[in-house]
Amino acid sequence: MKKITILLLFVLVGMLSSCNNGNDKKLPPDLINISKSAENPTDKQAVISFDKTEFNFGKILQGEVVSYTFHFTNTGNVPLLITSIDKSCGCTAGDYPRDPVAPGKGGEIKITYDSKGHFGFQSKTVTVNSNAMPARTTLTIKAEVRTAEQL
Repeated sequence: MKKITILLLFVLVGMLSSCNNGNDKKLPPDLINISKSAENPTDKQAVISFDKTEFNFGKILQGEVVSYTFHFTNTGNVPLLITSIDKSCGCTAGDYPRDPVAPGKGGEIKITYDSKGHFGFQSKTVTVNSNAMPARTTLTIKAEVRTAEQL
């Protein structure tokens, strides 16, 4: 029994390590320079600077879908690469640039919120993950969801 377990473990490890569907996009190593802390910046670093990191839609009708676009600038000295965004709720969606943003250039992250099934004060976050300083930035959208009778 122990031999079968070990054999299955080796087969599983082999299968997992050989999974490569050919769709892997190779990124230049200089784009993936995620700083470990703000106290230890490097000479070559992307820096993501947002105009604002929070937006309040105010009162909206329950079921309404609203969007807001956050603007940012790469104030660093190497290309900025947004690697992913993490949403706090399935009711939010985000659209962000997939290509590197050159130093001094800007970009947009559009956050969409679907208020269907929600009621009252809502605060949702989207975390932007990148090779920049800071490596993670949280964007917040807020709304007060009301029924038609309450508006």
